[in-house]
Amino acid sequence: MATFTYKALGANGEISEGSIEAAKRQDALQQLERLGLSPIGLKEREAETPKKAKHLSEVSIIKKAPFKAVENFTRQLASLLASGVPLSRALHLVQREAANPVAQAQWKKIHDLVIDGSSLADAMAQLPQTFPRVYVAMVRAGETGGFLDLVLRQIAEFQTNEKELRSRVVAALIYPAVLLVLALGVLTFLLIYFIPKFQVIFQGFGGELPLLTQMIVGASALAKKYGIFLIGGGIALYIVSRQWIESEAGRRQWQRWILRAPLFGLLVSRFALTRFSRMLGTLFEAGVPLIQALRVARESLGNQTLIDAIDDAILRVQQGDPLAASLRDCPQLFTGSIVEMIFVAEESGRLGEELIRISGEMEKELDRQLKIAVSLAEPLMLFCMAAFIGTIFIGMVIPIFTIQDYIK
Repeated sequence: MATFTYKALGANGEISEGSIEAAKRQDALQQLERLGLSPIGLKEREAETPKKAKHLSEVSIIKKAPFKAVENFTRQLASLLASGVPLSRALHLVQREAANPVAQAQWKKIHDLVIDGSSLADAMAQLPQTFPRVYVAMVRAGETGGFLDLVLRQIAEFQTNEKELRSRVVAALIYPAVLLVLALGVLTFLLIYFIPKFQVIFQGFGGELPLLTQMIVGASALAKKYGIFLIGGGIALYIVSRQWIESEAGRRQWQRWILRAPLFGLLVSRFALTRFSRMLGTLFEAGVPLIQALRVARESLGNQTLIDAIDDAILRVQQGDPLAASLRDCPQLFTGSIVEMIFVAEESGRLGEELIRISGEMEKELDRQLKIAVSLAEPLMLFCMAAFIGTIFIGMVIPIFTIQDYIK
């Protein structure tokens, strides 16, 4: 049995405090209900817990819950709230049905925080590794507007669409990545293993090797002698670059370069537009005020340059400008045709529906652009690989035609 301290509101409106013994938290809540008390806060007195169990619990809280578990949590919680189940009871039911131990520990923490008086959004914010800022912002908007179940349902749909879109992007990049790894592997094998053995053949004949052959042999000797240092330097460069990108100035500059990159920058902006439009339309359809919906949706962009542009648009909307006119100054995201569609949707009163439709159209366009990018990347990488290997082959074959002169 565990001891719980409680703070509860009685039938006469007075607040009482005390302690109660129960096997688990839910039993303590039921006992309070039977006493006619409405719990405001309920905390378990810390008992001597085995160190191993306590360590496992802490690890579970720190870890990230699986995507499938988060999706199930969101859908189940939305269904229970829509059925009229109180939030604390719904959280307990979802926690009890969680199969993943990490998810179960995190859902329990959320339940306990809500019972102790926190809002659901604030409780989720305590687990940033599982619930990103945009998720928490959408939940807070739903709690404020009184349509939490609807927002949670929309979040679940958004997560599913987001996962499918990311899966298509990853699938499209797998083959070019395999080609790149293969090309680097073949080049490394030729420089470190094959060329040094081939070099021995020419050393027996004397004479001067062609310039191309000398360059290839020199590169091979450099890779063989200083390969470890080159790898170490590459790792150090990666670490320094990573730290620079994580800094505020570095991240902004890196994201500007990404947006300006040929083809890749267009794909990034289209992906951001798809997420932003779907989320803004979803929130607006759910009844979230436009300003608040814009502030939440901007978190989904993932690029600070684009976020700054949307911030300017939000300021203009606050000053009374229409949304379409405010978004016109962000051409990296919104083309003229999209702005015109938003303008017409505002005039006709179907902004949320139109934004979701635009998101669907942009997703199809993104698929087509990905296919084009992959179709261009594959022959380009094959050409680069053939050029590397062909250059080495030609450089090592040219001296063969002069071997007869060396023999004479």
